[in-house]
Amino acid sequence: MIIEIAGPNAEAARESIAAVAADWGHPADAVPSASAAGPGSKGVDPVAVASLLLSIPSAALAVADITDRIRKRRRAGELIERARQLSAERATARLVHADRSVDLATLTPDQLLDLIADEPPTD
Repeated sequence: MIIEIAGPNAEAARESIAAVAADWGHPADAVPSASAAGPGSKGVDPVAVASLLLSIPSAALAVADITDRIRKRRRAGELIERARQLSAERATARLVHADRSVDLATLTPDQLLDLIADEPPTD
């Protein structure tokens, strides 16, 4: 996921968003604004994925999906709330998507999760 920070307090906003991500165990990395996956990026091995899916019982997979969605929804809510706080401080946090960018403060947790799910995976 790429989040673009802009505004007079951009550095403080970046640190605030990075702190939220760090609380989740995911360090934030600064990337150039024109970042994209290069030609050497690796994809997912379909044979390995198929083997994994066949080895996990469907009931356990369903429970894991629900648990994952609940955890991601809570985190998305925290991220959106942080973006709203930053908006009050005159800084904007935007989710940069393949064909557009969206202000995080205007999204619901479900909308954010849907946007992220539509993104192609990056390695």
